[in-house]
Amino acid sequence: MSKPTPAPGQNIAVLRKTLGWGQEHLARRMDISASLLRKIEKGTRTATPPVVAQAARAMNVTTARIYGDLFSDPSEQRGLLDELKGTVRRYTLPREDVPPLDVLAEDLRQAAQLRADTRYLELLRRLPKLLGQTTAVALEAGGDTTAWAQLADLYGCAYAVTHRLGQADLSDMIVSRQQWAARQTWAPEAEAGAAWNEAGTYQSAGEYGDGLAIVDRAIVHYERSTKANTPDAAITLGSLHLRGVVLASRAKDSNAWAAHNERAQVFASRFPRDVLRHNLTFGPGNQALYELAAHVELGRPEVASEMAEPLMRTPPAGLGASRVGRLCIDTARARLDINDMRGAEEALARAHEIAPQMAEVHPMAREVLRVLFILHQRSRPDLVRLAKRSGLTPEP
Repeated sequence: MSKPTPAPGQNIAVLRKTLGWGQEHLARRMDISASLLRKIEKGTRTATPPVVAQAARAMNVTTARIYGDLFSDPSEQRGLLDELKGTVRRYTLPREDVPPLDVLAEDLRQAAQLRADTRYLELLRRLPKLLGQTTAVALEAGGDTTAWAQLADLYGCAYAVTHRLGQADLSDMIVSRQQWAARQTWAPEAEAGAAWNEAGTYQSAGEYGDGLAIVDRAIVHYERSTKANTPDAAITLGSLHLRGVVLASRAKDSNAWAAHNERAQVFASRFPRDVLRHNLTFGPGNQALYELAAHVELGRPEVASEMAEPLMRTPPAGLGASRVGRLCIDTARARLDINDMRGAEEALARAHEIAPQMAEVHPMAREVLRVLFILHQRSRPDLVRLAKRSGLTPEP
C-alpha cells in the first residue's frame, strides 16, 4: 500500500457521479440525510458497514466495490493471495505430498496461532503449501474424521485472513471449500464453523437478514445433531449467537440482537475465561466485546464507551491479539461518535500496537483514522504516522 488508497466515501462519490446522480438523489435512495452523505464523501464522517451496505444496494454494486482492493497493485500480499487462490481452486488436486503427521499437526497449530495473533502476512506465506498438504492427508485418510476436521479448521484460517484483507470473492470460494471439508467429517462442530464463516460472507456483503437466516439455521441444525452438554457445544452455539449479535445489530433489529446476546451470555457464563477452539474464541470477555460493538451499531456509542473503560484497562483473560485489537478499534469508533477525539486516537494507537497488521487494513480502523487525520492532521503528528502506515497518505 505505497500510494493512498481511495476511501469508501470517495468510491461512493465516484460511483454516484458515474450514474449521473446528485447527492440528494443518492441520499434519498440510501434513506440517509444529504448532509451525512456529503460528510461521508468528504471524509469527515465514517462510512460504517451499514452505510456502505445501503450505498451498495442503492447503486446496485457490491460492498467490495465500495471498499476497494487494498492490494490491487503488485505486492507480496497480492502475489500470495493469487497463489492461495490457485490452491483453493484445485482443492481436490493437491500438488503436495503427505507430510509426517506430527509435523503437520505442529504446522496447523502454528497457523492457528498466527491467525489469533493477526500475523496475516506470515500466515499467507504458509497457507498455500499447508492447505495442499492437509488436503493430501485428508484424501489419503478416506473417511477419517480428524483429518477432514483439520482441513475444515485450516480453511477457517484462510477465510479469516482473506476476509480481513478485503478479498470478498476469494473468501466466498474458501467458505465453499470449508463446507465441502466439513461435510466429510460428520462432525457438527466442523459444519457449524463453516456456517459461522458463511454467515460472515453475508455480513461482509451487507446482507444482514440472509446472514441471520444462516445463523438461525445452523443453530437449529447443531442442536438437532448433538444433545451433548459439553464445553465444545457451548463454544459452538455461543459463537453462532455472537455472529447473530453482529448481524442483528447492523440490521438495526433490536429484538433479534437482544435474543442472540442473551443466549451468548448464558453460554459464556460457563467459562471462567475465554478459550480458543476450532479457530473460534468464546467466553465472557469476547461476549462483552461483541455486545460493546453492537451498542455502537445500534446508535448507543455512549454505552459502548462506558463499557470499554474497564475492558481497555484490563483486557479479559484468554483474548488474543485479534480480539483485543478489535476491542480497541470498536472503542475508537465509539469515542469518535461521542466527539472524544483524543480518546479515539489513543484507542486506535493501541490497536496498532497490539495488532498492527489488522489495524492497518480493518475498514473501521481506517475510517476512524481517516476522519481523525482530516480533522487534526496538522496538530497531531502521531496521526500522520499512523495514516502513512495504513496507506492513507503517500510515503515520504
